[in-house]
Amino acid sequence: MNVIEAIQKRMSVRAFKPEPVDRKILEKILEVATRAPSADNSQPWEITVVTGKVLDDLRQGNTEALRSGQPPDPDMPRKPYEGVHRKRQIELAIALYQLLDIAREDKAKRLAWTEQGFRYFGAPAAFILAADGSLDMIRATSDIGGLAQTICLAALAHGLGTCITSQGVLYPQVVRRFTGIPETKRLFWSICVGYPDWEHPANKLHSKRELLANNTTWLGFE
Repeated sequence: MNVIEAIQKRMSVRAFKPEPVDRKILEKILEVATRAPSADNSQPWEITVVTGKVLDDLRQGNTEALRSGQPPDPDMPRKPYEGVHRKRQIELAIALYQLLDIAREDKAKRLAWTEQGFRYFGAPAAFILAADGSLDMIRATSDIGGLAQTICLAALAHGLGTCITSQGVLYPQVVRRFTGIPETKRLFWSICVGYPDWEHPANKLHSKRELLANNTTWLGFE
């Protein structure tokens, strides 16, 4: 698989087989992925890899916080989408719920699916990406975004699927409780990783992309 093929094949995997992923494979992925570019070669990323009981504790802690009605308090606040960006978000949700056979009015099923995100979609392992709070968060966000994409591409070489998600770190106090990541670090995203369950309907979703004509300006070409 070449780079172009990997970029085209990468997708958000939202259901995994229970089969564990060997630590040596995860190390190989990170050895490649940390070649991702960063501003001034600052390499701001700090990576925590979780599996086993620690990951199970995170699943349970996140689920309990969500069910208690506790509002998320992420280290990296998010603004709600507006306009065309909100439209794309809604279209994605509709397509996913149709595949999952979840009706709009079925609040119980919608909540159950929401919980899956906070439970890392059942993945056998996850990467938690963080950076030191002293850094310029705008540049760190860009750099860690590049790392996240590179992790997802490198994982494909080992037959693994991934899903970049903020849900795994929306309750940072839960993550810190079970991982020991200190308050001085800012939690950005989690990446679920494992062997995809291709029979699960959620993995039948292939999100659309806008035409280049809608988001690209070409200047100076004849």
